Amino acid sequence: MSETEESPTSDLLFALGDEEAEIITYNNDGLVPAIIQEIGTGKILMMAWMNRESLEKSLSTGRTWFWSRSRQEYWCKGETSGDRQYIREAFYDCDGDTLLFKVEQEGKGACHTGEYSCFFRSFSKRDN
Repeated sequence: MSETEESPTSDLLFALGDEEAEIITYNNDGLVPAIIQEIGTGKILMMAWMNRESLEKSLSTGRTWFWSRSRQEYWCKGETSGDRQYIREAFYDCDGDTLLFKVEQEGKGACHTGEYSCFFRSFSKRDN
């Protein structure tokens, strides 16, 4: 599916209203963190950065779009890997400085390492 194709249930598209746009707070680089959570399991899949344009594109297409800080370009999750994300619910937190997207994850997972979630490493527990 290319970036112009609709998600499997395109009736679940969202919009960034004027009031919401005023609440969202971007950092000095014009970015806001976006947490991606699998809707069926509640598992946190990844965190990536969005700017206003990638947020609007995500909401209007039903797919997750991000801003790559290293490549300085937009990317749609899954266009290269096939591991696409379809937005089912979209939220912003009480301060407007963090986004949460509940998605249906397609393919092998969200992490570029091949793991299903980017959060597969845990801190070691120390003996007391």
